[in-house]
Amino acid sequence: MELSDSRFFPASPQSVRLAVVMERRALASRWQSETWQPVAVVPDRAAGGPRVIAAEAERTQWLHPGFEVVLHRREAEGYYLNLTADRPYMFVMWRMDGARGVPEIVTPSYDEAARMMDGGAQVDGVPLPAALASWLAAYVDANYRPEPKKRVRPPSFKGARRDE
Repeated sequence: MELSDSRFFPASPQSVRLAVVMERRALASRWQSETWQPVAVVPDRAAGGPRVIAAEAERTQWLHPGFEVVLHRREAEGYYLNLTADRPYMFVMWRMDGARGVPEIVTPSYDEAARMMDGGAQVDGVPLPAALASWLAAYVDANYRPEPKKRVRPPSFKGARRDE
């Protein structure tokens, strides 16, 4: 499924509707027969529930529509950290439901993804499409101001007199 930037028109300056592509790959392992992982986020233009969009002997891709990503000011630092990383991601929290990998939460916040992982959730990143990165950057520019770092004097300088 090819992504075109013009297809990612946000519903509002603070929200966008997305679908997640989950992929099942067959493994040649005696311990595990297959693996699941999210591989992309795409515009949510489909009605209905999850469905197969690609099926081959070695891999199958499922489209899971219905995710609304809503940006919040309290997560602005997490968005900023994601955008300034070498590779920005959209983070997908997912779980196994029977024999299928099912996405549950989609977020562009580095901090929110870290909190989910700290709680033991399975979270994987998929590359952040350029149009979504631009949308997120516009939000960060309008809503995030890094807090100035306070200079802390090392203990060795406390009480030192400079006029001697």
